[in-house]
Amino acid sequence: MTPTLVRQHPTHAGPAPGVDRRARARDWAEIQERMLVPLYEAVYERLEVGSGTRLLGLGCGAGLALLMAASRGASVTGVDCGAQERLALARERLLPETWGTRARAGIRIVDGSPEDAAPAPGEPSYNLLTAFEPIGCATGDSEGLGEQLAAAAPLAGRGTPVVLVGWGPPERCSTSAVLRVATELAEPVRGPGSWRPARRDDLEETAQRSGLWPDGSGRVACPFGYADLDSAVRGMLSTGFFDAAIAATDQEQVDKELAEALHPYRRADGTVWMPNVFRYLIARIP
Repeated sequence: MTPTLVRQHPTHAGPAPGVDRRARARDWAEIQERMLVPLYEAVYERLEVGSGTRLLGLGCGAGLALLMAASRGASVTGVDCGAQERLALARERLLPETWGTRARAGIRIVDGSPEDAAPAPGEPSYNLLTAFEPIGCATGDSEGLGEQLAAAAPLAGRGTPVVLVGWGPPERCSTSAVLRVATELAEPVRGPGSWRPARRDDLEETAQRSGLWPDGSGRVACPFGYADLDSAVRGMLSTGFFDAAIAATDQEQVDKELAEALHPYRRADGTVWMPNVFRYLIARIP
């Protein structure tokens, strides 16, 4: 996740000119994606994910959340569109035939839309849907989620839980201050991805617009911890949130401004530590 930072729409739209897509994807998988591991664990524990679980992960990216569910015995399918570099890493993690060994049963990685991840004829429907990319951090970051949920709902049975994730209150998310830098630098080309404070009912409103019924929620502490300042910069850049800033200015300036924004969170040993809280909502398909 790596802890996860923001929804991947900026990455899906394509990184800034000159960006090495493979390097960005690798930084995401090796540095940033693991940050939401505590949240994944909390959700899986609450929903008792195990051998009877048939999970469809929307916006699965590099697949860490899927890997954790599979390790609990779940059958998992991940679907994403336009994140080919991250999906390649998901296949490396989850499909061992990439390394010349036998593939695991019950695992699929799909490059496309939720409809492309429909169960094969005769297979049971999904009984858990997850959308682990956090919303509530950028303007319009939930707009595409409703369409994904509408497409995925027919692939699951009535009452199936759907997990949505969002940022907690800005005062409890240190990273919010760092994300403002992206908005300020991208001002000349400011668009739908601009930073905004998370709202209390972001997840509930998204569920309601998608025709889902809220059925419980929780908060999980997910600190963003990095070995050093360079790792923190690379991790933040890997989210795609700073691509507009790079396009509006240049890589060197963004690196400099980002490093300065991270400086207050450096500790005496050189590590970078930013406490954050994320919310999750469990909704049900009516």
